[in-house]
Amino acid sequence: MKNEWIEPETYEVTINGMDHRGSGRAVYWRENDQGNKKKLRLNIPQTLPGEMVKVTVDRPDRKRWWTMPQAILEESSERVEPPCPHFKKCGGCVWQHWDYTAQLNYKTQNVKEGLTQSGLNPNLVKPAIGMAEPWHYRNKMEFTFSIEGEMGLHEQGNFRGIIPLETCLIAGEPMVQAAMIVSAWAKEYNLPGYDKDEHTGLLRHLMVRQSFATNEIMLGLFATAAPDGDLHTAVEDLKARIAKDAPLVKSFMWFENTDWADRAQSEKSHILSGRDFIHDELAGYKFRLWYDTFFQTNPKQAEVLVEQALKLGNPQPDETMIDLFCGVGTFSLPFAQRVKALAGIEIVESSIESAKRNASDNGLTNTTFLAKDARTGIDQMLEEFGHPELLMLDPPRSGAGGKVMRRIGRAKPERIVYVSCNPETFAVDVQELIPFGYELQEVQPVDMFPHTFHVELVAVLHKSANSV
Repeated sequence: MKNEWIEPETYEVTINGMDHRGSGRAVYWRENDQGNKKKLRLNIPQTLPGEMVKVTVDRPDRKRWWTMPQAILEESSERVEPPCPHFKKCGGCVWQHWDYTAQLNYKTQNVKEGLTQSGLNPNLVKPAIGMAEPWHYRNKMEFTFSIEGEMGLHEQGNFRGIIPLETCLIAGEPMVQAAMIVSAWAKEYNLPGYDKDEHTGLLRHLMVRQSFATNEIMLGLFATAAPDGDLHTAVEDLKARIAKDAPLVKSFMWFENTDWADRAQSEKSHILSGRDFIHDELAGYKFRLWYDTFFQTNPKQAEVLVEQALKLGNPQPDETMIDLFCGVGTFSLPFAQRVKALAGIEIVESSIESAKRNASDNGLTNTTFLAKDARTGIDQMLEEFGHPELLMLDPPRSGAGGKVMRRIGRAKPERIVYVSCNPETFAVDVQELIPFGYELQEVQPVDMFPHTFHVELVAVLHKSANSV
């Protein structure tokens, strides 16, 4: 029966791996009333491989269960003291309790396992490149307001729970300071946060973005009403506080969002002060960033990613190149300066407009940018541009997909540079190129998000000289 009471049970289990959210995995075999053994898969945050932990499971009759550890009975030698006061509740950087070198080793192994599962050679994977100082590396954060108006981060395992913000050790310090000004202002004026169930309240999210190159900060406050009428006095006070105590803020925006979807989106925007974008630089190239511009959130490691892509791709001045999923031109610009001509393809029109503007701002005249999906965009560019010697792609976490990869194979570039944020979909995509005569040459993981389970990589494939 669905409502039958099940007595919670307490187990001692050993962590045998990590899941895709950074929690430890364990298996417990329990015997049911009929004497049959049933496998219970457990996901246990804040644990490490090899540790023995005690957990209580509220519904042991389930096949899977998520639970926090009651006690760590046998600690891993790789366990360290997490420095953030929010760690035990926050759902953000969930690996602060893991020695950073051990994190990098695990991420390297994770990439290798992804290749092995797809029948590819794991020995092609180089050790992950980490950060000398893996803190305060993010240049963009999105904070959420609770119903009571407290601003903070989502609680681990409880998306509706908001932890009031005191600090954030992976965000730039000036970003946190600017956010705290907004947080204090909201509490002083008793402004309610958005209630996702009742669709009531005012404040939804605060987006903070900073250029590590120019130090300019953008603040974007998402609310369910315009910043006028009854809010006029409060908003004017907030503008004055930001001008006085956060002089690095060069773009202060108010975004109206009445949609049911719980994400930072805008139906109407208002510039409270400054402009609607900030300036940034990456790998020596200038960019303009709007609130919804996709840009690498770890600029130091993004430069490493670009360096590795250039190294593996080895662009030549007499070559043509196609950049799939090009975004605002993060990779397009440095590659364009090294090849004869480059064509960038991206489905988001605003990103293509930004890519064109960024190319112009950097004095590049050999680029063409097309706002189309990858599949039809490749076909159009092959007709207009011819077959490229070099092709690059940086798809979303879901990967490029078989149809796109087969189109790439038929385009017959000599070299393919693949940048991925998901080792599993990367390996699946690469398999699609094998029948076209491509060989995976090298895979270089790069740690873009220290203290989280994410890992990015850049790889290169060469077309075999014997292939047709």
